[in-house]
Amino acid sequence: MRFRQIFSVLAIGRMSMATSPSFPTHNSPSFLMDSTCFRGSQRLLNLAQQLRLYKPPPSNDDYDDIEEKRMEEGAGKVISQVGFAESAAPINCPEAERFRPKRAAVLVCLFEGDGGDLRVILTKRSSKLSTHSGEVALPGGKAEEGDANDSETALREAEEEIGLDPSLVNVVTTLEPFLSKHLLRVVPVVGLLNNRQAFKPTRNAEEVEAIFDAPLEMFIKNENRREQEIQWLGKKRLIHFFDYETEDNKNYIIWGLTAGILIRAASVVYQRPPAFLEH
Repeated sequence: MRFRQIFSVLAIGRMSMATSPSFPTHNSPSFLMDSTCFRGSQRLLNLAQQLRLYKPPPSNDDYDDIEEKRMEEGAGKVISQVGFAESAAPINCPEAERFRPKRAAVLVCLFEGDGGDLRVILTKRSSKLSTHSGEVALPGGKAEEGDANDSETALREAEEEIGLDPSLVNVVTTLEPFLSKHLLRVVPVVGLLNNRQAFKPTRNAEEVEAIFDAPLEMFIKNENRREQEIQWLGKKRLIHFFDYETEDNKNYIIWGLTAGILIRAASVVYQRPPAFLEH
């Protein structure tokens, strides 16, 4: 069964090829659920154990992300739809006014499809919204004061947007943060849906127009993909666009930050790089 209901949220982005995923044998953060709590298939259990060993590349937490202002000034309108992996964002204007970006988190929620493939839950942003209307996104949003960590942010937002009960999701890791134009450090939180039949999507009509799922592996394949080259901080960068048609003949374009995060997630899950240049 696939989720075919009406829903959304947005994200925008890109991927870093500056660093490669690593898989050290260290304990996962304390907020991640223990494997004894997980009741999914053996494949998902094995994946959960694999992902808990994943260590993202160092982020730029010591930076104040000064390049965000330069992005706004130098890249024009297209940057409003683009985000970049934090490790690929050089800081080279120390004289600029310093500031800390706000935090946000998105949920990369994976489940096992009927054909045994890994699939990710995506949404389409409401066409009534004033910004980024009708675009594909991962569930997520800005951190709130009561959120203990990025996982809580992502799970709270997913529940608000698509009615996903946090108890159904086994959070297994987080990926490298991505930087967005709007002074947001977006943290992808990877979770496994251990009982997809129990997931009863409930649409937040103000934010979401559609909910659907797509195969995760498509984001490291060079199929139904196109790219656009832009200039960012004096360097050429690639923005990726993936065309996807659901079984009920609905067409979506997955691009920008959402595509970038999913390229990274697929690379980590399948433990191989994409079959194309990332940026």
